[in-house]
Amino acid sequence: MKPNEISLNTLLVDDTPLDDELGNEHVSTSVETPLRPDAFELSDDQKIAKIQEHFREIMLTLGLDLNDDSLKGTPKRVAKMYVKEIFSGLNPANFPKATLFENKYRYQEMLVEKDIQFYSNCEHHFVPIIGKAHVAYISSGKVIGLSKLNRIVQYFSRRPQVQERLTMQIARALQKILETEDVAVVMDASHLCVSMRGVQDPTSSTVTSFYGGKFAEDDRKKEFLGYLNL
Repeated sequence: MKPNEISLNTLLVDDTPLDDELGNEHVSTSVETPLRPDAFELSDDQKIAKIQEHFREIMLTLGLDLNDDSLKGTPKRVAKMYVKEIFSGLNPANFPKATLFENKYRYQEMLVEKDIQFYSNCEHHFVPIIGKAHVAYISSGKVIGLSKLNRIVQYFSRRPQVQERLTMQIARALQKILETEDVAVVMDASHLCVSMRGVQDPTSSTVTSFYGGKFAEDDRKKEFLGYLNL
């Protein structure tokens, strides 16, 4: 290591290791979700079996009695929930099929789908993020079914996330699918890692945004935010 270099593995902030500091401050390290190269070598059933056993050990370590009727099925329930539901967005095979249609009615203004309810999980503590997404685009000659906007939001939400990354992933996917830069996304969410632990602030929310193409223009941005009453 050169004399002036700082190792990310050894850096301390207020005597706190950097990996703890990143998590406590809810900082993301990449736009893409960090995945190992072998992320999809195991089948869903194999993943469920492994997670079930590991979660069983967590419960036992916490001192819980898994012979109790209420608890003995919990490891398998949690494993199935992780793989099939709340983290199903990790698998590209689950990306919603998005069919484009010709914009035959020549609609030239922005289309806004607002108040899309989403549930995600903070990648630092694996507790819920709950909020609403507002999505808009201006057609470049193609349109997409309205429900697909909701499904794309839900797909990227169903993985361990930070809100900034989630916002950008949704926006970039829509730009690619719709073949236009003219996409806007605003997300407003409450983070349980802020409200139920750490600073324990139950009233705050986090707002993130992405404005691409024409939405970067002040008039278009104000029009979009006007629809949202923001």
